Amino acid sequence: MRHGLEICCGGPSVTASLLVELGVLAERAGWDGVFFEDYLIYYEGDDPPTYDPWLLLAAIAARTGRVRLGTTVTALPRRRPAKLAREALTVDHLSGGRATVAVGVGDPKDRGLAVFGERTDLKTRAAMLDEGLDLLVGLLGGGRVDHQGAHYRADAVTLRPAPVQAPRVPVWVGGSTQAKAVLRRAARADGIVPYKLTDTEGWSDFTPDEVRDMVAALPATQADGEPFDVAIGGRRRRPDERAERAYLGEIAAAGATWWLEFVPAGDPEAMRAAVARGPLG
Repeated sequence: MRHGLEICCGGPSVTASLLVELGVLAERAGWDGVFFEDYLIYYEGDDPPTYDPWLLLAAIAARTGRVRLGTTVTALPRRRPAKLAREALTVDHLSGGRATVAVGVGDPKDRGLAVFGERTDLKTRAAMLDEGLDLLVGLLGGGRVDHQGAHYRADAVTLRPAPVQAPRVPVWVGGSTQAKAVLRRAARADGIVPYKLTDTEGWSDFTPDEVRDMVAALPATQADGEPFDVAIGGRRRRPDERAERAYLGEIAAAGATWWLEFVPAGDPEAMRAAVARGPLG
């Protein structure tokens, strides 16, 4: 199981240079992946600084050589699939084949939806995600795409240069497993970034049995024959590192291929320390 970081894309005390610094530091500290949130307006604070994840990833790509780079997750209904494909392909080339893009329906609390007139009703966003996912997967594979849909159109177009990775830049699908649709969508892609809705405001981890059931419901391999990615996590590291290591071992045995540890916005030194300590082995 590989270990990645989910890093905020903004916050009151966060700068673009700090986020690039954290991405470079992550590689030196032994992390396997750096994944940014994707918001037009960060979700905490009044008019908080917010940065574009793909521009950050491009800068990190130029200063690293191993760590995987991507988003978790991008709300595809508020992005043009063709533009997102072009951004991901560019990072794929800048990084020598280390890009991944994760997409979802979008957070209903995302302030960047309503204030810019984006569609906020779930039914429409879900339809846009379903259609946009097919278009994105096709464009990231470097083949000719001909698509006529309710929301998007592509007239026999091919994006060049072709991706460094074969058969395409990996696409993960994020969303709640309670909604069920995330499993159906993920099966059309290369990985899943699931989360668990609960009846409380607290975080709830997936149990090893839940991870095992999820893995059983998904394809065994991606299009290139590699294991289908199941990226679990998205929270801060618990204080009890012994218990945390035990849990990570259990979900790895259940079939998780990634553990994602969250680095929230906060004091820059605290953010640096969270990255510099490296993953739990």
